[in-house]
Parts: sequence; C-alpha cells; structure tokens
Amino acid sequence: MPVRKFRRVEDMPAPWHRIGDPSLYGAIAGVWDLGQRLAAARFPPGVYRHRSVEDMNKLDEEWAKVNFQRFWERRR
Repeated sequence: MPVRKFRRVEDMPAPWHRIGDPSLYGAIAGVWDLGQRLAAARFPPGVYRHRSVEDMNKLDEEWAKVNFQRFWERRR
C-alpha cells in the first residue's frame, strides 16, 4: 500500500463518512468487529503475583503460545 503525504489538510481527500452520518456507526462497528476477530487475544482474568521477573515472563510466554495456537485454529 503506498504512503501518501500531504502538506496541508485541505490537500487530503474528503472522508468517506461525515460526522452524524448513520452509516458511520456501522463502519465503526465493522472495524471493531474485524479487530476483535483478528486480534482476539485472551488472558485469564485476575491479578497474578510472581516471585521473579523470570516467572512472570514464563507465564506471559505460555499465554502468548495459547493465543497464537487459537489464532491459527481460527484461520483453518
């Protein structure tokens, strides 16, 4: 995707949706839904205490592995 630069705001193209346009809310909901489906990382609720930074990193890596496996399962 190319990157376009603009010197002034007036040079930018008009937005797809105007403020107050009813279709704007549907577009926002669609973006949120897409983000939820693509990056639906889940972490167990609660507060976790760790004896060391290494223990905290180990638990974080375990959660990351589970989330990555769930991501690939959803893609299949």
